[in-house]
This record gives sequence, C-alpha cells and structure tokens, in this order.
Amino acid sequence: MTTIDVWLPIPPEEIEGLPDGPNYLFWDGGEDFPADPGACAFYVVPYMKSSEVGLRPLPEMGSVQVVQTLSAGIDHVQPGLKYLRPGVQLCNARGVHEASTGELTLALVLASLRGIPDFVRAQDKGEWGGGFHPALADRSVLIVGYGSIGSAIEDRLTPFELARVARVARSARTTARGPVHPLAELPALLPEADVVIVSTPLNETTRHLVDAEFLARMKDGALLVNVARGPVVDTKALLAELESGRITAALDVTDPEPLPQGHPLWHAPGVLISPHVGGPTSAFLPRAKRLVVDQLGRFVNRQPLRNVILTAGETGN
Repeated sequence: MTTIDVWLPIPPEEIEGLPDGPNYLFWDGGEDFPADPGACAFYVVPYMKSSEVGLRPLPEMGSVQVVQTLSAGIDHVQPGLKYLRPGVQLCNARGVHEASTGELTLALVLASLRGIPDFVRAQDKGEWGGGFHPALADRSVLIVGYGSIGSAIEDRLTPFELARVARVARSARTTARGPVHPLAELPALLPEADVVIVSTPLNETTRHLVDAEFLARMKDGALLVNVARGPVVDTKALLAELESGRITAALDVTDPEPLPQGHPLWHAPGVLISPHVGGPTSAFLPRAKRLVVDQLGRFVNRQPLRNVILTAGETGN
C-alpha cells in the first residue's frame, strides 16, 4: 500500500492519537514546502495565516482528497476551489471555536453596555468617573447566524436574565430553545432588539448583509456586535450610524482587516474594536488537535468525514 502524505500546521509529534499509516509532515505556511505538494492527500490549512499563504500549495496538490480548515469560516480558501479536482472534500472546524467565540461575544456585549472602555481610559488618566449604564439583564437580543457558534453564544447569554432571544438563520427550524427565523424575517425582528449579534459565515448572501437599510431598522441606542467576518458589515454605512450617535458597535472583525492606522473606524464614537481574536485562545489547540485526530481516523478507515461544507465539482460550488 502506498504511503500518503498529510500536511499539518501543528507539529505531528505534538498531536497524540494520530492514526498509523500516513506520512505526517509539518507545514505552517513557511516559504519552503515540506515535500512535493503533489503527494499530499490530506491538507490541513495553516491557521490565522493569509489566504495567499493557505492557497499557495493548492495548484500543485493534484492528489489531495481532503482540505481541512482550522477555522469556522471557509471564505479564505474558497478562491482555491478552482484548483481542486472533482470529489475533493472541504471541511471546516465546527466544534473548535464555539467556546472561545462565545466567550468573546459575551465579553464585547458586557464591556460595551457597561462602559468598560471608558473606565480603562479614565484609569489611564487616574480619573474616578461614575455614571449610569445599561445592564444586559432585561435586554432583547437578536442572533443573526444561528449555527453552532450562534448556539454557543446563546448558551453564554442564558444566565443573564434576558427579556428575549430571537434567532435568525438561512432557513427556519425549531430548536429546544425556540424557533429559528428565516433570513426573510430579519427586517421585522431588527427594530425589537437592544443587542444584535452577527455570527454568520461570509458568502455572497451575507456580504454587506448589515447595510444601511439593516442599520436603519435597528432601534435607537441598540448595540451591533460583529463576530462573523468584516465584509458582512458595510463599513461606510456603519460609520454613518456611529457618527450620528444613534447606535453603538463592538467589532471583532472589520473591513478592511487589519484595520489600518488612521482609519475613521478607530475613532468613531461608541465603537469597541478587538483585533479578530474570537478564535485564537488557549481553548483552540486542544480542540483543533481533537478535530484533526478524529478526521484523520475517519479518513484512514474510510469513514464519512465530519463538517463537510462542500465537495469540489458538485453543482453550485
């Protein structure tokens, strides 16, 4: 039996439980490839590297069968699908980032509502300033993008005595917590929400989903939280609303990203920005390793893979 190559962005000696058989090679986006890309059968894309880095070996990977991301989103690898022969499976990292992203979302909501950025600025100046701030309790929250991350966000919101949680996804369904509304009902739900959390994948349907019309439907004083992808929000439209003082925002992702020095979003009133840190925490590595071991075990034993987002060559891809 021919030995197959597996490219991993984590040193294989640091991953316990990898199945016997494949030849495991470490590549985390360095200039030199660890071997001939043409022999790679299972490619785990380097995490938190640019799209250009992750896609660089794909044109030469004529034998690849699986492309596995360590991110929940796959938008950074989709431009490389044209290099893949039909049948190659693209899998995402569902189950890896829910805990970290849910935590950060809660942190951004609480920090924004309770005025934490102002307290930090006052502390830097040695000033004691009080004031009245809204609580999360009794607020109405709308989660736009109710997949595994959206559900994890609601898990962390549940203890905070919310008045209501509304959920929106591409299509309607029912969960143990209540209904998930289809995207078509979003315009009617926006005016009722005190906090709007965006956790959708980035695709042609969601690009600039949060546009001027979306923002205009949000109630005065509402908070927009984006933990999805920067281009889901129309930055120009958001800036107009922020500068008017009508709404506030907390953004873990921006468009452009990284946000360049001097960009007006840095100094817009009522905005809290974190530098795309929803996923990279101490919770990432153990979950990423478990995912890789599980997927490779399935691959070696010819079992169905988890988290298959699409298969190259199928209609619509």
